This record gives sequence, C-alpha cells and structure tokens, in this order.
Amino acid sequence: MTPPPSRCTALGAPRARVSSPLARSRFLLRLLLQLVWTAAASQGHPKSGPRISAVWKGHAGQDHVDFGSTEPHTVLFHEPGSSSVWVGGRNRVYVFDFSKGRNASVRTVNIGSTKGSCRDKQDCGNYITLLEKQNEGLLACGTNARRPSCWILVNNSVEFLGERKGYAPFSPDENSLVLFDGDEVYSTIRKQEYNGKIPRFRRIKGEIELYTSDTVMQNPQFIKATIVHQDQAYDDKIYYFFREDNPDKNPEAPLNVSRVAQLCRGDQGGESSLSVSKWNTFLKAMLVCSDAATNRNFNRLQDVFLLPDPNGQWKDTRVYGVFSNPWNYSAVCVYSLGDIDKVFCTSSLKGYHSSLPNPRPGKCLPDRQPIPTETFQVADSHPEVVQRVEPMGPLKTPLFHSKYHYQKVVVHRMHASNGETFHVLYLTTDKGTIHKVVEPGEREHSLVFNILEIQPFRHAAAIQAISLDADRRKLYVNSQWEVSQVPLDLCEVYTGGCHGCLMARDPYCGWYQDRCVSIYSSQEPVLQSISPVEPHKGCPNPKPEQAPLQKVSLAQNSRYYLSCPMESRHATYSWRHENSVEQSCEPSHQSPSCILFIENLTDLHYGHYYCEAQEDSYLREAQHWELLREDSAMTSQLLGHACTVATSLWLGVLPTLILGLLVH
Repeated sequence: MTPPPSRCTALGAPRARVSSPLARSRFLLRLLLQLVWTAAASQGHPKSGPRISAVWKGHAGQDHVDFGSTEPHTVLFHEPGSSSVWVGGRNRVYVFDFSKGRNASVRTVNIGSTKGSCRDKQDCGNYITLLEKQNEGLLACGTNARRPSCWILVNNSVEFLGERKGYAPFSPDENSLVLFDGDEVYSTIRKQEYNGKIPRFRRIKGEIELYTSDTVMQNPQFIKATIVHQDQAYDDKIYYFFREDNPDKNPEAPLNVSRVAQLCRGDQGGESSLSVSKWNTFLKAMLVCSDAATNRNFNRLQDVFLLPDPNGQWKDTRVYGVFSNPWNYSAVCVYSLGDIDKVFCTSSLKGYHSSLPNPRPGKCLPDRQPIPTETFQVADSHPEVVQRVEPMGPLKTPLFHSKYHYQKVVVHRMHASNGETFHVLYLTTDKGTIHKVVEPGEREHSLVFNILEIQPFRHAAAIQAISLDADRRKLYVNSQWEVSQVPLDLCEVYTGGCHGCLMARDPYCGWYQDRCVSIYSSQEPVLQSISPVEPHKGCPNPKPEQAPLQKVSLAQNSRYYLSCPMESRHATYSWRHENSVEQSCEPSHQSPSCILFIENLTDLHYGHYYCEAQEDSYLREAQHWELLREDSAMTSQLLGHACTVATSLWLGVLPTLILGLLVH
C-alpha cells in the first residue's frame, strides 16, 4: 500500500487538545500503528509456518462450484482418475463434474426423508453421511429422520434399499466410521437409538457379526480404519485409530489418549457364551507423539492418512498422524505398519504379570480356529499392551510441529524432474486454509519445509472434507457453501523470477523459458534445485533482479511511512538507508508489511532506502525508494486533499489488520 504523503501524519508531540478532525485522525492513526507493532511483537511465528500465502482463484467457471444453499453437514466421495465429485448434504446428493477444459457443472439427486412424521423439524431431514462405490452404482446412506437408511444411485435413478442399521448414524453430529472390504462391512455406529450407547467396533455384514467388549475402550472417538493384507491370508489385520478418555485421572495427565487397535480379519468369535459374539483378538496400543527437546506432548489424534509402500511391502506403509495439544498446537508424527504390528506381536500386556496363555492374545489363528476361552479372558481384562508405538526414525520425534491447528491430512508421493522422491503433505487448518509441506522421501535427517498456505475457496470458510487425486494431480475440498478443485502443481503463485521459483522449494515446479512452470506441463527438462539450503544458486544468474527505483518528493519536518510487503514469512526484512539498518522485521513479525516510520524528516533522511529480504544465504532487494526534497509551497497546495484521502485509507485498513492479528 502506498504510504500517506508527507506531513499528512503530523503526529508530533502530544498536545493538550486535539482540535480538528484531521488532527484527531492523525492521533488515531498513530495509536493504531502502535497497536500493530505491539501485536507483532507479542506473537511468535516459527519457521514451521508457511513460507508464503496465496489465494487460489482458479480458472473462471472451472474450479469453484457453489451448492446453491448452505450445507452444514457433508460427506465427499471421489474416485481417483474421475472428473466427478459426489457430495452428500441434506436431502440430496450433489454431483460435480470438473472435466478438463470445460466449465464445472453440478446436478442434484434428491433423496428426502421417507418418514411421514417426526418429533421436530431438525429430525425430519435426511443427512447423507456415507457415499461408497458399489459395483456399477453409488451407495448413499443417511439419517432419514432418525431411521438410518440407504439408497443405491445408478445413472439418474435412485432405488430405496430400506433401513440399514449401522450404515448411518441417527444424527449427523455423531462420530461414525464405516469400513468396506469386499462383501464385509465394519462400523462403529450404534444400532439402537436409545440402547447400546457404549461405542463398539462391529462387523455388521459378513460371516459372523462381532462387536468389541464394552470395557476395552473408554468413550472412544474413531478416526480411521483400514484392512491390511499380510503375507498369510489368515493373518490379515484390521487396524483402527481412535482417541479415548485417559484412564489416568491425575490432574496433570492429559484428558485424551491416542490409540491404535488391532483385530484379526478372520476372527470367528470365541468358544464360550461370553465370547461367541465378541472380537477375541482385540488389543490396543498407545500412539506416542512428543518432542523431548522442547518437552511438548501431543496427545489428541485428529486425523490419519496411510501412504502405501510403492513396492507393495505392507510393513513399509507409512502412517501419518495429525495430533494436537490443549493449546491447539499441532504435530505430525509418522509411523510404519511394520512397527505397529511388531508392538502387538511382541509386547506384554499392561497390568498382567503372569505367563501369557498359548496362543498369545491378539494372535491370528489359521483354518478359522476359534480363540481359546483363556486367551480371550486375558485379553478382555487386559486389552492394552505395555509397549507404545513410537514415530519412525532414530530420534522417535515428530516430523514437525507447529503453532497452527491442523485438522486433516492427505499425502502425495511424487517424483521431481531429477527422479528424487518427495512426500508432499496437504494439511487443513482451523482457519480454512491448506498448508503444503514437503518431506524429502529418500534423504535421512532432511529438513521438512512448509512452503505454501493456500486459500482454496472464493470466500474464506472452514474445510469440511479433502480428497487427493494423484492421477489427476488435484485436491478436492469443500466447505458448507462450495466445492473447489485445487491443482497440486500450483506454480504461478511463485514470483521473483528464477530465484523466487527455486527458493519456493516446490518439487512440482521448475524454471523454464523465463517462467515458473509445472514439471508436468513441459516436454523439456525444467530447472529444479531442491536443495533445502541454497536452491537459488541453481539459477543461471547468480544475483536476483534488483527492485525498480521509486521516487517520492517530501518536505522537511514531515512524517512518512515506507512499507515493504513481507512475501516470504521465512525471511528477515530490513530497511537500509545508506549503510545503516533503520528497521528490521524478523519472521515472527505478524504484520503483512515491514514498516519504516520516519518521525521528522531532516536533511539526513533524504536519499535511497532499500528493503532487503534475507533468507538464509539468499539476499533479495524487495524495494528501492528515493526520498527527494519537495518545494514547501507545492506541498501546501496539495496537502489538504492528499491528507484526507491517505489518512482515511489507512484508518480503514489498519483496524482490519489489527483484528486479524488478534484472532490469529
């Protein structure tokens, strides 16, 4: 923003009275600036925050589509490689088409409640909570006015399948998880509205319906479930991730504990009347996500994403967990399925001090053998293993942690133009943005870099769902108002020529023919330097371009502001005059600009001012101003109008800026 003209901000020494409206405006302006600086100094912004921020405006008509109404509860389904996105809402399913090169479109499939009467208007709705591919159609299940039911959608037809307990909750607010595997269905949804309030993990469709004992979990909140096909079919496992109330009631203990549980997919129940309908192979382990160096513990599991091994080795599947703590700081910890399996196979049981029975609790048996009663009783009374599941790596610490509150995560394994592998994390925040974090996939002890914050919607809103399509290289996200398609290779947001392109450290992007382009859009090799230390040195020109000179004429004894936008939140910005640094703004500076305030212009203040951005070894000239002497007569003629316009503009912008800082 252009600073106010000279002498417009004549906010000199305090006076007994502030008589004119302009003087009062000047006084308020100075107060607001002081508040900005105070807010900036009071808040930290670690380098784990995003380097730059961008709003994804998309291509006109192609990347954003509105629902046409507000949808407070949604579920999103997308099949990789398809241009269609299905979103379940209230009494309808939206079908979005994001075909390449054409305007996006939406059609709706109405699926209203089949119940004739209900207790109140809120209960009358049919909130779609499950969308799942079924043969040639799409299975849609919803609350159906508190009578959970399902429909099958084939082409343009809708067929009612009747009530289906366990496929949808009674209310859209309930925590629910449904897992499909061939003809088998697993669910955490209670079957009765007023009975069975203790949450269970069930097999609701398959050979034998089973459920977990009521004592093995304490008020669980289910996050994710998956089936792992191991080396022997009888050894196939179900792993599900959840958090539950901490049994340790010490006031200093965290309220929640994060867990992973295991079940044998071939579990046939037990031999006794107490175990015949229960899972007999249930065990649970604690997920640890803490940083001993900073003494920070992250106990509340928010989301889980499983990244399969490219060579098909199930043990090398990476499990990305997003955790938070009571202060809403977040951490990402990465585990391997092999380590999780080893914990369950080798650890002793918490609180059990006798010899373990044979077969040991949690062991999967071949040939559909039932679990002996003694083994079930030991596991049922001591379901937690002693050994905890720790993150991968020699230090057993988080991949990174941040002051941002992350809620969901998806991960893309990609190869840069030189063949190097990267894992790119897309994390949604409680502010409705997406952070793009790059993890080198092959180098040990490499730096993880938060390269970009993306605003995916036309209007800022909370992100309800996110889906990654590696085939189309797109993210699909929705709020309660719209669905957006966001490219993974978002390269046009990187400015600053070759140096700015390479300093972004984005493995999807490179420098080609004087532009920062996607590596997928060019048939020729693009220039990439993914070195985390000095990527800019890969550019042909060793020095970045100089900023264009801007001149302004000012009168003596006036006040002036020089404002330099802080594009990179990982750089230190400094205003330099002659050989002296007049103002320095660290990465923790919360204002979007580094402002140099000149209180009273004297002969010493005229001359050249350079705003320089220092980011590790990379030094860039961001702005170059020359302050010239102005004839005071000309100044007096222009002062009235210029003061009014400039001061009004600043007074309108700064309160918004301060509000943003205070709620950040």
